[in-house]
Amino acid sequence: MKQAVIVSTARTGLAKSVRGGFNQTHGAVMGGHAVKHAIARAGIDPALVEDVYMGCGFPEGATGNNIARESAIWAGCPVSTAGITVNRYCSSGLNAIAMAAQQIMTDGTDIAVGAGVESISLVQMGGVNLKNFTEEHLLQVKPALWMTMIETAEIVAERYGVSRERQDGYALQSQQRTAAAQASGKYRDEIVALATKMKKIDKATGAESLVDVTVDHDECNRPDTTLEGLAALKPVHAGGQQVAQGKYVTAGNSSQFSDGASACVVMSDAEAAKQNIKPLGIFRGFAIAGVEPDEMGIGPVIAVPRLLKRHGLTVADIDLWELNEAFASQTLYCMDKLGLDPAKTNVNGGAISIGHPYGMTGARLTGHILIEGRRRGAKLGVVTMCIGGGMGAAGLFEILPA
Repeated sequence: MKQAVIVSTARTGLAKSVRGGFNQTHGAVMGGHAVKHAIARAGIDPALVEDVYMGCGFPEGATGNNIARESAIWAGCPVSTAGITVNRYCSSGLNAIAMAAQQIMTDGTDIAVGAGVESISLVQMGGVNLKNFTEEHLLQVKPALWMTMIETAEIVAERYGVSRERQDGYALQSQQRTAAAQASGKYRDEIVALATKMKKIDKATGAESLVDVTVDHDECNRPDTTLEGLAALKPVHAGGQQVAQGKYVTAGNSSQFSDGASACVVMSDAEAAKQNIKPLGIFRGFAIAGVEPDEMGIGPVIAVPRLLKRHGLTVADIDLWELNEAFASQTLYCMDKLGLDPAKTNVNGGAISIGHPYGMTGARLTGHILIEGRRRGAKLGVVTMCIGGGMGAAGLFEILPA
């Protein structure tokens, strides 16, 4: 069987939703920008890309068409390049990379792109109606499917004894690690600046205007965060029947709403050799698992052991971990349950400090773990996510030296 190798990665900076640089930028622009520059970094002709897999958490509101196909065309790929939108909510970007790799390994494709994009600004918060319509039968048998993510994070904290103090302490660590990574330029190898227009609102008059901006870094990090400041934040009111009032989850210990896109070029090992390209890493495997919807955040504790067992590995064999920080409560529980070493996990911060554009994050984490793993001389890395609706996903990558 062919091996699928990842030869390049590129992403936008992550902009604050609603208030940030991408608040008026269409998903196809962000997705196309990431795809275009990932292809350019690979040094290949865009016409060689057979298919673009684009993860998106809310594809139904992102565009009137297939966001993957739109992004491929925006990126300069010819009409012969196909596109498919992938939706497994927070794992969409990771799933897109896995599907691109599997197509190469089993179906004879030479080159594909795995990517992810999300505009929370224009879809979830921008006027498109994403009301959660319920279905009568499912509402009777599994009402937690319609539970908000905040509610599930509260339940995980309560059910598994993850204190508010631990959550705030972890959130502070995430902010500090991201600040240190930014100061040392560790994200510069990933981000490609994107010039766009941003909507600004005058606080005094309410007047709206469009201004030219360039998003060339991650906007969400708060390097001046303190433990005292985090402790002073009031819990978010979660609503719902099971969690009438928040106890643990705050704006400080949750992932931040943000917009952005990320892409990886995936090709067969034979094609990489033919093109004289040195890969960043090798896709080794992917596993998915389901858990109760009301504790969706614990998904990695099922998906990770499943992945490792299939490959004859243990937690100790993994040199680097990227565990998406949807909420500090579920991140801490997963780390505790899996026995992850904090020194090897989210070493440059995570979604609490950087942001979490749902469909994009898995693709971003894949690119990041390959680049950071190469810096550290790591051999094996795992990207793992919890997923809305009650699932977990995990991807295994072999990291190659420069």
